[in-house]
Parts: sequence; C-alpha cells; structure tokens
Amino acid sequence: MKIQGHLFNILAVFILGIAVIYGVWSREPVGTTALLLAFALSLMIGFYLVYTARRVDTGAQDRKEADVADDAGELGFFSPHSWAPLALGAGSMCAFLGPVFGWWFLYFTAPLIAVGLWLWVFEYFRGENRTQ
Repeated sequence: MKIQGHLFNILAVFILGIAVIYGVWSREPVGTTALLLAFALSLMIGFYLVYTARRVDTGAQDRKEADVADDAGELGFFSPHSWAPLALGAGSMCAFLGPVFGWWFLYFTAPLIAVGLWLWVFEYFRGENRTQ
C-alpha cells in the first residue's frame, strides 16, 4: 500500500508541474482548474494510502521477498445475476434525455429509477438469494 501511495504522490507532483506550465502558457482558467483539481485528488489519495500503510500491517506487496500467492485470498462477494443495473441504467438514460425532450419526461423516469433502486437495495432480502 505504501508503494501505491508514493506513486500517487509522484503523479500529483507531475500533474502540478503540468498545471503550472499549462496555466502560464495558455492562460485558460478552466483547464488549469481541472489540472489543479486532478493534482489535489492525486495528493489526497496518495496521502491516504501512505497514512493507512503506516497504521496497518505490512501487506504482501510491500515485502520484497513475497510471492504472488501471499496476496491471494477471498476478494469478496459478487452478485451472479441482477436486474437492478439494467433498470437503473434505463432509468438514468431516460432521465438524462429529460432535458432534451422536456423536463416533463422526468415524471415518467422517476418511477423506473425508484424501482431500480428498490431492486438493488432489497436484492438479497427476497427470492432465491435470500440466504446470502
């Protein structure tokens, strides 16, 4: 984790240098602001990773004599199938088309998004996946 933190900090310094060069050369505030925000984001992630690496045990990626198998283990639980992303995607697509066709279109997409969220939240509280 410490290595990833240092990589993000190096990236932050690089982005800061690019932001300064871009800001002086182009005098365009939007791109300069975007680069400065990217610098801040990289710095926050790098700081978090380095700070967390000091407080937790050394991971396999931080030891030079570690093997690939040392970092193996359970990655988590992933849904084998779900209809919620399809409903949320369709509802979001229609919602983003609302400004194109008119704001009235959002009245028809709000129930679709609500159903998609309900399916997503209560996916493992009913049906065949209830015990997981």
